[in-house]
Amino acid sequence: MIVTLEEAKNWLRVDFSDDDALITTLINAAEEYLKNATGTTFDATNYLAKIFCMTLIADWYENREMIGKATDQTRPIIQSILTQLTYSYGGDSDESGTV
Repeated sequence: MIVTLEEAKNWLRVDFSDDDALITTLINAAEEYLKNATGTTFDATNYLAKIFCMTLIADWYENREMIGKATDQTRPIIQSILTQLTYSYGGDSDESGTV
């Protein structure tokens, strides 16, 4: 694990537990994103990987309103994630985009 729940909550300045499950999901997704993007598994001793994950977690946490609003204005990171999922898992997608 690169980032702990406590580290992420400190980075996000969250001092309540209501969003712990969401933040944990974002931590896991950020770490998987980094592994998919680089082909390397990092741990907590790599500070650059830690900052990358915490920055990505914060972006996703603070911009949750983007969920369900896929338009021409969609942030480039959404396309990047979709591309990684498509190529990293090697699935064939049908016309709906389901892998």
